[in-house]
Amino acid sequence: MLIKSSEGVYQARKPLKISRLATMDPHEVTMAQITQPRRCLIQDFIWPFIYRDAQDLVENYDIYQRQGKISQRDEMPQNSIQVCEIFDVWGIDFMGLFLSSRGNKYILIAVDYLSKWVEAKALPTNDARVVCKFLKNLFARFGTPRAIISDRGTHFLGENRASWSDKLDDALWAFRTAYKTLIGCTPYKLVYEKACHLHVELEHKAYWALKHANFDMKTAGDHRKVQINELNELRDQAYKNSLIYKEKTKRLHDSKIKSCVFNIGDRVLLFNSRLKIFSDKLKSRWSGPFTISQVYPYGTVELSQPDGPNFKVNGHRLKHYFGEDIPKLVVFDL
Repeated sequence: MLIKSSEGVYQARKPLKISRLATMDPHEVTMAQITQPRRCLIQDFIWPFIYRDAQDLVENYDIYQRQGKISQRDEMPQNSIQVCEIFDVWGIDFMGLFLSSRGNKYILIAVDYLSKWVEAKALPTNDARVVCKFLKNLFARFGTPRAIISDRGTHFLGENRASWSDKLDDALWAFRTAYKTLIGCTPYKLVYEKACHLHVELEHKAYWALKHANFDMKTAGDHRKVQINELNELRDQAYKNSLIYKEKTKRLHDSKIKSCVFNIGDRVLLFNSRLKIFSDKLKSRWSGPFTISQVYPYGTVELSQPDGPNFKVNGHRLKHYFGEDIPKLVVFDL
């Protein structure tokens, strides 16, 4: 492993874990703990001026901790939302800003968490007024849900043609009739317990298009009752498929992140992703330190500050801060 010092690059026999010097608790430091790192540095590494560089790292621990960004490996463990009843929980979000099409620039999308049934509407603005009107129409058709989930994040940006609003209904029809691995069938079949007939089936004379309609009301009614009874079984199976799929997704997601546990009383730094920094400005995106006052399930952490109220953030934006006073060490020249 190549290690670069202030005097050049030297070959080391093993990785140097010097961060331990900057993270030792000064109230628990003993003479043995002070001399042990020095002994390791002497025995295992070829690095002139290593004590001076180590002392410089320890003295500037605050600056070094405020460097860097957050990545997907810093995310919190995934927590899936499992819904038991259809149309009980909807996810809602905006897409846009698109090129204007008949005065519309945004698409408001709502997806049912269980059946994956999707509703969408082209809108000229993305304010609260149009959202309320959309939700009223949604409730009138599917009933009042138990919860509506929105990430309240930034909009998705993308390019599209000016006639995108004319194709919105076609896109919804294609999504509703597409097979979903998560539920093991199409959203259309899960909602109505029947296959959605395609236009191409009429052209190529599918079986349902060739057979005669049954005008016997009793026979047709009995058949429909059987379909309705089978609908409950279909939804139960979709629930099981969804649960298995989300468990696999959680295992895959959690295997790629770093293990980070926050406890009450820990000091942390908060990453500000909205802070705009120019390349010629030496400014950090990390603010704080703050003290953790409460840890909630699903990755939410409450922070306290000396001169302000407590506030809640996602644990994805936090990292531990080691800011205790480090005792001065005598640095010997080689």
